[in-house]
Amino acid sequence: MTSAVLERDGRPGPRLDDGFGRAGRLGFVTAVIAALGYVVYNVYRDAAAASVDPLTLMPFALLVLALIIALGFEFVNGFHDTANAVATVIYTNSMPAHVAVVWSGVFNFLGVLFSTGAVAFGIISLLPIELILGVGSSSGFAMVFALLIAAIVWNLATWALGIPSSSSHTLIGSIIGVGVANAMLQGRSGSAGVDWDKAADTAKALLVSPLIGFGVAALLFLAMKALVRNKALYEAPVGDTPPPLWIRCLLIFTCTGVSFAHGSNDGQKGMGLIMLILIGTVPTAYALNRAVPAQYEAQFATNSAAAVRVLAPQGDGTAVDDAAARQQAQRYLAERKLAPETVPAVTTLVGTIERQVREYGTLAKVPAAVSGNMRNDMYLTSEAVKRLGKEPTLSLTEGDKKVLTEYRGSLDAGTRFIPLWVKVAVAFALGLGTMVGWKRIVVTVGEKIGKTHLTYAQGASAELVAMGTIFGADSLGLPVSTTHVLSSGVAGTMAANRSGLQMSTVRNLLMAWVLTLPVSVLLSGSLYLLLNRVF
Repeated sequence: MTSAVLERDGRPGPRLDDGFGRAGRLGFVTAVIAALGYVVYNVYRDAAAASVDPLTLMPFALLVLALIIALGFEFVNGFHDTANAVATVIYTNSMPAHVAVVWSGVFNFLGVLFSTGAVAFGIISLLPIELILGVGSSSGFAMVFALLIAAIVWNLATWALGIPSSSSHTLIGSIIGVGVANAMLQGRSGSAGVDWDKAADTAKALLVSPLIGFGVAALLFLAMKALVRNKALYEAPVGDTPPPLWIRCLLIFTCTGVSFAHGSNDGQKGMGLIMLILIGTVPTAYALNRAVPAQYEAQFATNSAAAVRVLAPQGDGTAVDDAAARQQAQRYLAERKLAPETVPAVTTLVGTIERQVREYGTLAKVPAAVSGNMRNDMYLTSEAVKRLGKEPTLSLTEGDKKVLTEYRGSLDAGTRFIPLWVKVAVAFALGLGTMVGWKRIVVTVGEKIGKTHLTYAQGASAELVAMGTIFGADSLGLPVSTTHVLSSGVAGTMAANRSGLQMSTVRNLLMAWVLTLPVSVLLSGSLYLLLNRVF
């Protein structure tokens, strides 16, 4: 057992170097190998079930490589963000460090498994529509590799410096970089390559959440100080002395909640990208959700008819063939400009999809040869209908908008799904990632934000606010930064306690937060341009 470290004030700190032992390391390596084998087996099984021999596919090796890189992003995300859940329990002696990271890893794992998928597809919708529809092309692979590699590089760089930065910011910046670079390659303005409305919503969530973390954690700490007059809660731990039982239970509970919430929110980002990879390389197996409920087709027909009744009066009645309709809908989403032929085109696609579903009887019976194109039509129509519902120039009532929302729900049920094995694979990557490399950022959060040792009440306040904020964002399908919320929460409690902030650390945090978006945009955009020449 190693001795405790000495903090800035000479006080003995927590033991951060106690390892898992030989058996623990062996178990870790075994779990990594088993997880990779699990991924390869399930891809092979699903491809074979769809009458595709993966061993004859040239892209199969590329598919496995892309999946490993996607899972690598989640692994890095795990150890990069672990500190946000475990720093408070470690620095208040509520749990030993090596126990805390394993505990956090388990609940990150469970958080991924029980996630809804809303955040996953919210991230995907930031990507250019032409790359989503053509994800199996060389440009599609260049997109996936560029944004994942850029996100991993920046995460590793900030981790090496011990700076808590946002994996969410990094990934979103990488997506924007790919979108801008793709638009430039197409001869369009760089600003045309990104859904800026969606990006703005995401940016607001990422901007507001740290302010919530700082302000609400400070208020909660002050309220606790006024209502709970137990002096020990507001003093630094002495030696290895654990906190009072009830506060220790609260701190372990909040560590558990933040870990679960982090898995639920951050794990979904990798899921969405993995689904894009699978759809692009094995569309016959993953393009459509062939496990929709038995009543899906009847409900789909009803919702399609209702959508046509809403859209038809908004158009000029011009007949549009399927090819022209697809081209027009894609143009509308890329340029975000409503033209006279836009609504007729979308109405045509609604009818075409409904007819196909009716002819096949069920998504499970859609032939492999047409499943990819049908999925693209459904995704394209869903995104076009979503944007039409917000068009101020269309005379849509609230009832009309509700009809379009219900129709979109029917489309999304057929295309936006995540197989269980994908959730399990991401859960393993994120969970195992939490158990390595966590020390650098734990020290920053625990020792370098405030000028004094973290107290029990400060740790509980920061963790409670972080847990509540992330769960709230998850329910709204918004990506937020666990790092930003928790670090801001710790800073808020230090400010409320008048403990003082270490301005050098605060400056580094702010600098990393400011640089994350532009650096990741530049990295991913440059990589995308380079990889487009390679593939």
